[in-house]
Amino acid sequence: MLIVDSLYGEFYIDGVLEELINSKPVQRLKGIHQGGASYLVKKEWNVTRYEHSIGVMLLVKKIGGSLEEQIAGLLHDVSHTAFSHVVDFVLENKDEDYHEKIYSRIINGSSIPTILAKYGYNLKDILFNDSRWSLLEQSAPDLCADRVDYTLRDLYAYGNISMEEVQHFLQNLIVKDGKMVLPNIEIAEWFTSVYYEEVIDFFMNPLNLYGNYQLAFVLKAALDKQIITLEDFLLEDNQLLQLVVCSQDDEIQHALQKLHPSVEVIDELTNYDFHQKMKVRLIDPLVCSENGLVRASDCSKQIQKLNQTALQRAVKGTYVKILSC
Repeated sequence: MLIVDSLYGEFYIDGVLEELINSKPVQRLKGIHQGGASYLVKKEWNVTRYEHSIGVMLLVKKIGGSLEEQIAGLLHDVSHTAFSHVVDFVLENKDEDYHEKIYSRIINGSSIPTILAKYGYNLKDILFNDSRWSLLEQSAPDLCADRVDYTLRDLYAYGNISMEEVQHFLQNLIVKDGKMVLPNIEIAEWFTSVYYEEVIDFFMNPLNLYGNYQLAFVLKAALDKQIITLEDFLLEDNQLLQLVVCSQDDEIQHALQKLHPSVEVIDELTNYDFHQKMKVRLIDPLVCSENGLVRASDCSKQIQKLNQTALQRAVKGTYVKILSC
């Protein structure tokens, strides 16, 4: 199988990875948008969980991760529900981790255990023991394949960064003691800056928040009225949306009409329509120095300022005022 990725280029994939990619759980991710409802209010915000999952697998491969860690990277998001984190707003789950809570059930109920067993892999060791995978997942504020890929992928797709910048960063990624680190403070400052473009300018963008807020309202009403069930969130985005669209409920139909690309919203501290906070996301990469690995913020006032600003924004949240919908 030839994989052509927008960030990492061409790779030939075979064996267990090829079979997993072709499996129903991974193919389903082609219909799950990473930004939730964002593509409904801005069509350019259309990166999928499939693209991200393939990307994480390839990034782990590119920096020397084992085949087992590549498998874990490929499968790390298979339990994401339709519209990704919108379900967390529906269920008022502030940790935004519903997909993690159902991960074991989704994996065990799929073809994945059979595929892994066919190639002699231990399911529990690969998928249910995150501590083994230091490249794939790390707690903030460290770099990891998941965090790096969604940042570069989204911002490149949305035109915020160039391919030259992406490749320059990737060429400077270093692995030390099993962790992603950076060779100098300049690269660290660049990534920290673009990471906060992702977090503040996209995740906390009033239009993005509006799309997810409005769709969450629709889906919660549909749940309460038994038009859909929680299990329906395991469908693809458009499949779940169609169940709601086909309902004859006036409240839901009226709310759906307010989800379109011509919506106008702003961040307005006074006279706002709703206030939205998201979980705090900070980054502070490890950087090589004469004294070993140090936090980038220990060497850069710019990163200190970026982190302080990001924390303040996260604590404040976004006050969304709807101008027209």
